[in-house]
Amino acid sequence: MSEFDELQAVIRRHAEARQAEQRACEAFLNALYHALRTASGPGLPLNNVTLEFTADPAVRLRPAPTGSYHAAWLRLGLCEVLVRVRRADGSFQGEYGPGCAFRLELTSEDDLLALARTLLRDVTAAYGGEQVTSHLN
Repeated sequence: MSEFDELQAVIRRHAEARQAEQRACEAFLNALYHALRTASGPGLPLNNVTLEFTADPAVRLRPAPTGSYHAAWLRLGLCEVLVRVRRADGSFQGEYGPGCAFRLELTSEDDLLALARTLLRDVTAAYGGEQVTSHLN
């Protein structure tokens, strides 16, 4: 078997795991989007929040290998923030904005709302000229 054939075989063998991971990360990003829409509280939806999945600019292989980040642009009114997320040790690990990171083992509505509110505060601080380096666990 040539090196090329070996590469193709490895990609095929791990296709299901990669696809499952991508679906999980995209579902997480979609849930974060919905949390951002309700971050202002019950009955106060943020209507100017949109979600656009995108290829992660740091991933240099397609299809992305297992363990890679998956990304989406979240438009928050007048600004956009790139959110990157991956599965790591059974939890969701991610990055957003200027040096902010998170790790969520549970993805309950409350956990996602806490992340959404932290993200909004961090983006506000970044535009306000404050140094931001949030690490939500």
